[in-house]
Amino acid sequence: MKVFIYLLHRITEININLNSLDTYYYIYIVSFIGIFTFSFIVNKIIIVNSQSMGIKYKNDTAQRWSTTAKPSLGGVSLYASFMLSVPAYAFLMNDFSFFSSHEFWGLFVAANLAFFMGVYDDYSCTKPMLKLSVQILNGLIFILTGNGIVLFDNYIIDGIITIIWVVAVMNSLNMLDNMDGITATVSLFILLACATIFILSGAGSLIWLVLIIAQMGALVGFLAYNINPSKIFMGDGGSQFLALFVAFFGIKAIWNLPADFHLPTWTAPFLVVAAFTPTIADTLTVMINRRRRGVSVMLGGKDHTTHHLVYRGFSDFKVWFIFTIISAFSFLYAVQLSSLLMNGYYMLTILGGVFFFAIFIPLYRNTLKYKAPQN
Repeated sequence: MKVFIYLLHRITEININLNSLDTYYYIYIVSFIGIFTFSFIVNKIIIVNSQSMGIKYKNDTAQRWSTTAKPSLGGVSLYASFMLSVPAYAFLMNDFSFFSSHEFWGLFVAANLAFFMGVYDDYSCTKPMLKLSVQILNGLIFILTGNGIVLFDNYIIDGIITIIWVVAVMNSLNMLDNMDGITATVSLFILLACATIFILSGAGSLIWLVLIIAQMGALVGFLAYNINPSKIFMGDGGSQFLALFVAFFGIKAIWNLPADFHLPTWTAPFLVVAAFTPTIADTLTVMINRRRRGVSVMLGGKDHTTHHLVYRGFSDFKVWFIFTIISAFSFLYAVQLSSLLMNGYYMLTILGGVFFFAIFIPLYRNTLKYKAPQN
């Protein structure tokens, strides 16, 4: 806390020069430490005071991996951190110009819709069609506010791809939230990739970088209580908000990187699969296996890549560690390929697909070899 107060004091005394690298570092450090502290405290308060609140599937061991009832309100800290970081940036930087930006309001409105839809689902078990409708609406909001994917330079086609992307990410990260620490850790590394690519390319505005880094701080504050053995769950409110946030910056930093620099846009999907390898691999595995069994993809279940690693003999903590390693390599791979792309090595981006299959194939084969134990 003393470090945060010191940095906050220094940044408010600085004659801010946005061309100064030192100034950027102060802003990033204050954003991360300040929101981490806020998130850490908020989650502690929730755990202490909400032992019987925010619990979904309390007695439903068919869907919930953990058999212990815990608060499913961890998403509150992620959402509150976002809501706090916006005015904090505006006042500390004396910059209110982004409030007139359609792009910012696209993120802000969609993030609120995602969070409150998720909270409603936590308490009422939203019907799948209602959840899907809100996710599609979020995709439309992105398109109408200039936050859509630019791939084919065709408004309709790119718009459809944007909606599919938003729906896919919101469902994928929600599905991956099936074991302690997994979704938060995977999202943390994806956001780290987005922030690093923004910095390397110079394409990301300061407000975008501050929001990403602040949310990373919020995730670390949440993970302090969510890594196995966890004391709190993210809940659908958290997973839907976080997934929307990740989908947004996945578009801004990764999908649209080639278009922003007038580079071949066919390279974008390879960058995306590299950065999102852990969640895409898990979702694709579940879809294939459930299709083979004739089971709905939309239902919950204990048939994810994470679960099958446990069936193989790994502990929950070791599964989290495995996904942390995969996510770290995914981050490094995506950043390296983006750097090579910006330096003109277009064909090397295909290695993003190679990396994805190098991770996907072993995880998928593991689900075929190690089945759930029969009761």
